[in-house]
Amino acid sequence: MQKFFSNRKLVIIIICLIVSFGLMTLSVSVRNKRSTPPIVQQFGNDIVGFGDRFVSTPMNGIQDGFVSMKNLLNTYQENEQLKSKVDQLVQTQVKDQALEKENQQLKRQLRVGETMTSYNKINAAVIARTPSSWASQLIINKGQAAGIKKNMPVIAGKGLIGTVSEVNKTNSKVVLISNTSENSNRFAVQINATGGKSLNGIITGYSDDTGELTMGNITSKTNIAKGDSVSTSGLGGVIPQGIYIGKVDNVSKDDYGLAKKIHIKPAADLHDIQIVTVAVKK
Repeated sequence: MQKFFSNRKLVIIIICLIVSFGLMTLSVSVRNKRSTPPIVQQFGNDIVGFGDRFVSTPMNGIQDGFVSMKNLLNTYQENEQLKSKVDQLVQTQVKDQALEKENQQLKRQLRVGETMTSYNKINAAVIARTPSSWASQLIINKGQAAGIKKNMPVIAGKGLIGTVSEVNKTNSKVVLISNTSENSNRFAVQINATGGKSLNGIITGYSDDTGELTMGNITSKTNIAKGDSVSTSGLGGVIPQGIYIGKVDNVSKDDYGLAKKIHIKPAADLHDIQIVTVAVKK
């Protein structure tokens, strides 16, 4: 009896398998003939699709957020690199401009040296010039060790800018021609007027606005015209005669109308001095 029931179970299992394969075959056949799947299958597909969207939507959002953050970081890094390159470019341009400017001043000093045949030349660089004493003095990087002595004339560009007022071992102080303070030595100058005549005087003032020197208290009737040459006269006993200073720009009357004031445009740019030449008499 037990054997019969065991065989019966086996027959039931086989029949179930046959029915299942039959239903599967029928389902596939029906699906292939229809444009849409059965309602049950559609419902199952909709459930699965909804589940996929439910899971994939936040995951896609998180992924997009990570991608956006990565792109933002990359953009920030690229921006920092570009800013660094721009800063380096600006620094290079400034350095090139400074070197070009220094090169031009050195060339001018060499040309000055060619014209001053009666002097030995000592080239020096300006190492200090404070705003409070900008128009009165500066410090150069040559001193006793280079053969510089007090009262030697100092030239920048094409003309005189001052004299050595103090000498140290490795540097010197230069008092500028634009220094018109009461306790400073006045620069004795000479104007080579038209017609071969000369007019002697001293520098009495300087205008920082116009960059011009003033030769005041002139009562001489010597005719002075714009463009007349101005040089050192040697009468002060400190600076040798004949060192070029500049040219006459214009002539005016003083505040009382009794004397003339001669305005002189210096050959050297007194606002911009970086390289100088100290003239040593042979």
